[in-house]
Amino acid sequence: MAPASDPRALGAFLKARRAQLAPGECGLPETDAPRKVAGLRREEVARLAAISVDYYTRLEQGRVRASASALATLAGALRLDDDQQRYLYELAGRTDARPGRRRPAQRVRPAVRRLLDQLTATPALVLGTRMDVLAWNTAAAALYTDFSSIPPGRRNYVYLLFTDPAVRGLHRQWEHDARDAVAALRMEAAADPHDPELARLVGELAVQDADFRTWWAEHRVISSGYGTKHYRHRLVGDLTLDCDTWSSPDGSGQRLMVLTAEPGSPSHDALRILTSWTAGQPGAARTEGHGE
Repeated sequence: MAPASDPRALGAFLKARRAQLAPGECGLPETDAPRKVAGLRREEVARLAAISVDYYTRLEQGRVRASASALATLAGALRLDDDQQRYLYELAGRTDARPGRRRPAQRVRPAVRRLLDQLTATPALVLGTRMDVLAWNTAAAALYTDFSSIPPGRRNYVYLLFTDPAVRGLHRQWEHDARDAVAALRMEAAADPHDPELARLVGELAVQDADFRTWWAEHRVISSGYGTKHYRHRLVGDLTLDCDTWSSPDGSGQRLMVLTAEPGSPSHDALRILTSWTAGQPGAARTEGHGE
């Protein structure tokens, strides 16, 4: 085996692996035009991995150190199995960021959970690092989706926004909201670039969704704590809600997101109707198994 953190060996592995893949295997269109190289071109790998062609070229040439997020998206783009992924991370000298090394589970403080329960007419969520949905009240479940029916590892705001038809369809301005969510996730990556779970999330979404790949590659960042959300709920129709977030003072990186409507507005009346239907149900819930 090549020594760990060997840029030339990493480049050789990447080049050899892309030569083994046909465009059709990776969801790329096949053409009758002759190809000058076997397998995938550099620009095709870069597009699938949501990184620039220049950056990928320098990786193959051993002129730049691979980031955790780039390794994660490359692992997906090149269809690497578990052994190949382990080899990739060893060559890059980034075994600390290899997926599978989970961090301690994120926990929501009891006081925050009580607060969620008391916000009976106001949708509220607790978002953790990577924008994981850690806790919610019944109003939030009525607005978005039944979070308790979603496996803990999939309860992520960005993941649901791109992959869950109900959550995606709820957003009247989906493209605007999704781009902002990707930019916010970019901020998370900057705060903790070695987070293996975030790298896994980015890699999975980059392979599954072309819009995510494009927007992630733009490197746009955002960290606004407030804004306006425009929803179209299947039961109560259009809703225009103010969205405010507050960072937890305990340094956990968790944020409380609350959605409210202008009193007396049609959205306020619709939200009141929606939340009245779930008023007698149990309140907040908590995920299990999210990394810290």
